[in-house]
Amino acid sequence: MKSAASDRQTAMRLNQVEPGGGGPGPQGDLKVDDQDLAAVGDAAFKLHQRLGKDGDHATASTREAAGTLKQDFTLGAALTAVADKWHDQVGTLRDACGHISNHLDYTQKAHAGDEHFLATQIKYAQLDKGFEERAQN
Repeated sequence: MKSAASDRQTAMRLNQVEPGGGGPGPQGDLKVDDQDLAAVGDAAFKLHQRLGKDGDHATASTREAAGTLKQDFTLGAALTAVADKWHDQVGTLRDACGHISNHLDYTQKAHAGDEHFLATQIKYAQLDKGFEERAQN
């Protein structure tokens, strides 16, 4: 039994960086394509919409039950607290999903603009190089 418990404790240890190690890893190796960003953004948007529509279905009936129970039981106040907490948590989750969706939409558009700018700059640089070569000949 002790052996099994010690095995579980060992399995739950976090990996650690060796002394003197750490620091920033390699830069620029993250690759995400537009389809990945679009899929995550779309899922966040759909969840945001569903939470707004379906996330608080039980709130009205829970508060009604809590109001009825408050007359005779202390459970009513606890049920009201649970309904309020649920409502707050749904709102927080909905805000987070909206933030994710909006951020990914912005990121996609910003990167598309960056790609266009870079492609244009490269074309101009190639044109300049061609003009310089002609001028030298």
